[in-house]
Amino acid sequence: MKNNKISGAEAVIRCLLEEGVDLVYGYPGGAIMPVYDELYKFKDELHHVLVRHEQGATHAAQGYARATGKVGVAIATSGPGATNLVTGIADAQIDSTPMVCITGQVGKHLLGSDAFQETDIIGISTPVTKWNYQITEASEIPEIIAKAFFIAKSGRPGPVLIDITKNAQFDELEFNYKKCTGIRSYNPKPTLNLEKVKEAADLINSAKKPYIIFGQGIILGQAEAELKILIEKSGIPAAWTILGLSALPTDHPLNVGMLGMHGNYGPNVLTNECDVLIALGMRFDDRVTGNLATYAKQAKVIHFEIDPSEIDKNVKTNVAVLADVKESLQALIPLIESKTHESWHNEFKEKYKIEFETVIKEELTPSKNGGISMGETIEMINKHSNGDAIIVSDVGQHQMFACRYAKFNWTKSNITSGGLGTMGFALPASIGAKMGMPNREVVAIIGDGGFQMTIQELGTIFQTKVPVKIVVLNNEFLGMVRQWQELFFDSRYASTIMTNPNFVAIAEGYHIKSKKITKREELDGAVAEMLASKDSYFLEVMVEKENNVFPMIPTGASVSDIRLK
Repeated sequence: MKNNKISGAEAVIRCLLEEGVDLVYGYPGGAIMPVYDELYKFKDELHHVLVRHEQGATHAAQGYARATGKVGVAIATSGPGATNLVTGIADAQIDSTPMVCITGQVGKHLLGSDAFQETDIIGISTPVTKWNYQITEASEIPEIIAKAFFIAKSGRPGPVLIDITKNAQFDELEFNYKKCTGIRSYNPKPTLNLEKVKEAADLINSAKKPYIIFGQGIILGQAEAELKILIEKSGIPAAWTILGLSALPTDHPLNVGMLGMHGNYGPNVLTNECDVLIALGMRFDDRVTGNLATYAKQAKVIHFEIDPSEIDKNVKTNVAVLADVKESLQALIPLIESKTHESWHNEFKEKYKIEFETVIKEELTPSKNGGISMGETIEMINKHSNGDAIIVSDVGQHQMFACRYAKFNWTKSNITSGGLGTMGFALPASIGAKMGMPNREVVAIIGDGGFQMTIQELGTIFQTKVPVKIVVLNNEFLGMVRQWQELFFDSRYASTIMTNPNFVAIAEGYHIKSKKITKREELDGAVAEMLASKDSYFLEVMVEKENNVFPMIPTGASVSDIRLK
């Protein structure tokens, strides 16, 4: 009689293929070796990318997921391999990124014995995963992996971790895969209440100064078209969180700019002057709201959100529309009256003029006697990319400059670490973004501090030949921390001065074409050369050491107290 059984390790690979996965990031080790042996056999169907550190696997999977909208996959061994995934998992959790992480584990009979490379990754990862599960029997593999993908991508997306003991990888099972379409007691997509939509529409239609603020929920819910239709019909100005950036083209006339601590002047100040605040797919993060006691107290608040835990968590709502944002906006649009709100728009324009004269003009066209600024570097990238590139930024001053000044024509084009603020995110995330979208130009914008957190992933770029473009804005400081030290700690630069290595020599050691520039007249040609390259390219730009990001809302201050200098 023919044996139709397969090993648990082979079942893992077959499950991934059933879910349409064709690319995974990982790092092998003893407890996951049976799965890697099967990966070797299936290498023509499932491409594995060997990263240089497990954290790099999670960030690469995040970059892939954010650029494509698909589920990213990362694989690691037990013990330190599994714990090295945790930062990326936590980043994916707070930024709602769909990701499935698979870790190996010691044999079932060794659990709890402090065996070699045994770590309770289920206990460790529980606070930072949407769901996790430890498989101890081969027969569990198909059902649990099916659930993992369903949970990761449904509703508000997030990371899932599946830990598989070594015996479950070796043991055999009758393989039968059925995709998961629902789980009892898990309701990822709330039923739309049309009465709430009507209440929202009535408030919006009666408003004199309505204001839309939108977040990544628009991108995750594939509601970009509905957002555009809504604002164009209603004439309502719309501002974005950093994760909502690129859901609406940056040059759209109703796009009024960036919210938050280093956002634009008008969008922040006028939050406290609108009469109806319409929040779409955003969670009222503290970096957006500033002091909650003074945030939009004059306004009626409407919150369109898929996750019930976010409703009234930070900002109390007058109307909460709990549903998929695409579905709810489709119901809302026919009820909205056509308007222009010209005088209200003029208030945003006046505030922009103030910000332009005080901040933007100097940042983008700095004194010829000064050094290169981060803002003008971003503007030069805009010039040569025409707003068509995917920009992957790390965390720090350069991130805020990138979000403030980068131009975007297409959705899913701004990839950054938002909620967790993970230094080291950009280099591996750019690898995932480029592999997911090979026909798009992908530019990583990184500071000299964050670059050294995951600099080893240059090895992944070298081995895979993935043609990412890397721009390190080097001010020889941990710039954002230094800015706070200057403004709030009397310029006591405690442990923020960086003595850096020769970055160009390191990149060239990985056979990546490299250039360092120190003068403004070199910038245009260097960026043009980088973006014209068919291969990966490393560009180091020596920028002004004490170039601060303004505007800025000091911690604990109101959005109305935003500082221009």
